[in-house]
Amino acid sequence: MDSTNAPRPTTAFYAQSVASFVLSLAAISAGIFYLPVGSWIRAFLAVGLLYVVTSAFTLAKCVRDMQDAGTVVRRVDQARLDKLLADHDPFKVPAG
Repeated sequence: MDSTNAPRPTTAFYAQSVASFVLSLAAISAGIFYLPVGSWIRAFLAVGLLYVVTSAFTLAKCVRDMQDAGTVVRRVDQARLDKLLADHDPFKVPAG
């Protein structure tokens, strides 16, 4: 029976993605704060930024859930195939 694990991101990739997210969020926030406009425009841009961040997290969760669902289906199919192969006896004489 062959059991393959799904590829996992490395620690370096995870750290790079977190650093990239934090750096871009800080840069955009600083840009909104130092933009020479009124407070209402700053507030509107800040709300837009929060919406983009939350929708990015929601999209990432949906993609992860879809991949997990595909993995479960593949595991069930593999278990069914393993059971069929284990139960199959090519030398069994049919009754009758």
